[in-house]
Amino acid sequence: MSKSTSPYPSVSVDGSGTGVVSHAGAVVLLRTAHKTGLTSALSQALAPWRAPMATHDPGKIIADLAVAVAIGGDCLADINQVRTDPGVFGPVASDPTVSRLISTLAADATTALAAINTARAAARATAWSAAGEGAPDHGRDARAPLIIDLDATLVTAHSEKQQATATWKKGFGFHPLCAFVDHQGEGTGEPLAIELRPGNAGSNTAADHITVVEQALTQIRGTGGYRVGKSVLIRTDSAGGTHDFLDYLTRRRLSYSVGFGLTETIATVIDRLQPAAWTPAYDSDGTERDGAWVAELTGVLDLSGWPDGIRVIVRKEHPHPGAQLRYTDSDGMRLTAFATNTTTGQLAALELRHRRRARCEDRIRNAKDCGLTNLPLHGFDQNRIWCAIVMLACELIAWTQLLGFDGTTARRWEPKKLRLHLFSIAAKITRHARRTRLKLATHAPGRHLLLAALTRLDTLPNPR
Repeated sequence: MSKSTSPYPSVSVDGSGTGVVSHAGAVVLLRTAHKTGLTSALSQALAPWRAPMATHDPGKIIADLAVAVAIGGDCLADINQVRTDPGVFGPVASDPTVSRLISTLAADATTALAAINTARAAARATAWSAAGEGAPDHGRDARAPLIIDLDATLVTAHSEKQQATATWKKGFGFHPLCAFVDHQGEGTGEPLAIELRPGNAGSNTAADHITVVEQALTQIRGTGGYRVGKSVLIRTDSAGGTHDFLDYLTRRRLSYSVGFGLTETIATVIDRLQPAAWTPAYDSDGTERDGAWVAELTGVLDLSGWPDGIRVIVRKEHPHPGAQLRYTDSDGMRLTAFATNTTTGQLAALELRHRRRARCEDRIRNAKDCGLTNLPLHGFDQNRIWCAIVMLACELIAWTQLLGFDGTTARRWEPKKLRLHLFSIAAKITRHARRTRLKLATHAPGRHLLLAALTRLDTLPNPR
């Protein structure tokens, strides 16, 4: 027998291990689903779609799919990652059963999605109530509103799918419009709505923006009895800066901060501003930023066609090295503008609040890491159901961070890091004295963090 030259130990491998659970760290997601009442809410909401004498509950199937996606799955078949460990995840439906359920729900997609969204709203209300002062809506008012970010993204279709079309970037696929509630600096965020649209859907279609805002407001109304008002801020890029959309936000008495398109005429007006009109812009930490200034244009622009109360604020800064200037930029300075109806606060603070809309890009990236990268099904309504599963997966992760990891570094971790450090922890399952025990690997670096989160979740009251 020759001596091994590998730097790794030489081990003999076989498949005879028993009582071993992979992805045992995902038990924290199951605990969150139970404590927020998500599993029971889904079971109740989807009860009309349960066939007589059926073995598997539709709500449990959808919850299992959400867990599978949260730990890294990206198609229906990846539910097999939780099916292999019934001692932890319970009985999990077979692939044909899962496929039939998705087809059944898609056949009545509008009603089915409304039922799932009702369950999501109820679970969100429970999660935010349990979070107390850490909840995104805690103490929100017109001065410190709850922020909802809207943004669209392109999803490539690698095969023929229903309503997949050419996109404005010369690709092929879909152009969903998303809404996320911002947890701000203390945490990540959670999805409120994903409106699946064909790839040729417009970026600045006001009707789609209005639809998504209505869906988002429906999700948060149950969390604190929200009456629509200035305690909710809608934040978008320039795609939301349309007359119809701002008219709608004004009628609904919502706060807004939306990108405002610049023209050569407006750039000329900006050139005529006096130096005293400019004040230093803020950096991301709230300190003055070198080479960037903000000014208000409200009094020098003709805004007669826009809603009452609109303010337009412009930012100028030295472009980054290598950046190309646009035709609306002036005097070697990069110009950007946004519109808001917020009446108080320093200009630099309002501009920093708007610039933090970039967090929405992170939320979309996380959603794509939870199944939105490639819509796996052929039918358009089937993929709408899949988008709901993606939102459930993202929400499970966000609520786990909100309730279990608050005050720790894991509160801001993205899905990839959570999977690597926590969800992928292996364990051995044992049974003694009529109790099932899950013994996490003692060498797992995230073991203590995971156990602390489970302890915190256990202290929460059980849903009624």
